[in-house]
Amino acid sequence: MNRRHFLAASMILLGAGRAHAQSFGHEGHGPLYESLREPGRIPRPEIAASQAVFDSPAPRAANPGRWIVRAPMPVPRSEMAWAASMDGRMHLVGGYGEQRVDRPWHQYYDAAGDRWHEATALPLGANHVGVAVLEGKLYAIGGFVEQNRKPHGECFVWEPADHHWRRIRPLPRPCGSVACVAYGGRLHGIAGAIGDTFASKKSVDWHLAYDPAGDRWEERAPLPTGRDHVGAVVAGGLIHVIGGRVDSFHTNSNLHHTYDGDKDAWTFRNPLPTARSGHGAVLYRGRIFVIGGEGTHRVFGQNEGYDPAADRWEQYAPMPTPRHGLGAALIGDAIHVAGGGPIVGGGVQSAVHEAFTLG
Repeated sequence: MNRRHFLAASMILLGAGRAHAQSFGHEGHGPLYESLREPGRIPRPEIAASQAVFDSPAPRAANPGRWIVRAPMPVPRSEMAWAASMDGRMHLVGGYGEQRVDRPWHQYYDAAGDRWHEATALPLGANHVGVAVLEGKLYAIGGFVEQNRKPHGECFVWEPADHHWRRIRPLPRPCGSVACVAYGGRLHGIAGAIGDTFASKKSVDWHLAYDPAGDRWEERAPLPTGRDHVGAVVAGGLIHVIGGRVDSFHTNSNLHHTYDGDKDAWTFRNPLPTARSGHGAVLYRGRIFVIGGEGTHRVFGQNEGYDPAADRWEQYAPMPTPRHGLGAALIGDAIHVAGGGPIVGGGVQSAVHEAFTLG
């Protein structure tokens, strides 16, 4: 074991209490992985260990926090793109699962009972669906109908009162992997990717705001650099857009910009210490935590936290099971991270569910 991986293992011991992701309390649930190509559950692929990366160049936080195991997802899933928290529950929609890349699945996790539940499926199955909660309603924006390509522009809103999805005005142009946040009474859809083939796929700098009262999309100042698979969070009255990829994970970005709606302008911030894409980004205790993601031959377990007031990043206990294309959301006093791919690309899905808390 080289020094890099020895330090990584030591960090897991300190932060999560176990030295190996495979033995992090998941044994009693049976195999938690599945191949996109063949049916049936499989063990964690051996190559996952060689692709896993845990060490961060950021200084260590005084309180690194810890990870705990939660109930696994009903089925292994990945490439949902994001998750959303509403009424104390984490909602996941779309993604890869059971040998298809256009699942309409809608499942939610109830932390009080440590249980997953089925909810009304999306009218149109897709992967890399943008999701956010605005005024107590769950929105699903765009997505890809083929494997990380061929976007659609359909948009839906889920009414929790009647468990019904309703179509709203579609995006002006089809797009997948759109980062969505509720901000200033609007649903902001930022960045994403277009292209019906891998050769034509391209990141975009689009920034649109949806007005629910008028059922219309309005243009806002574009993101300074087009990218997709980003993390987006609202903190301190600003939208933070962090990391992502420029056309491919071979050209991952560490860029970090904030958007001020009053000025309709973007500002450069302290970059993400570990450039990556397909990660989760969640606001927790006043800090933005960026967790997981992928790069060339790498799947990240890094958990890096940003203090908006100090414009400073620190490293926290890394995620025990590195994954990308996952769902991450805050429930109570913990960030829940569910599903995702344990190896680079979309070939394997997981049902792993781990939660991070500062205690």
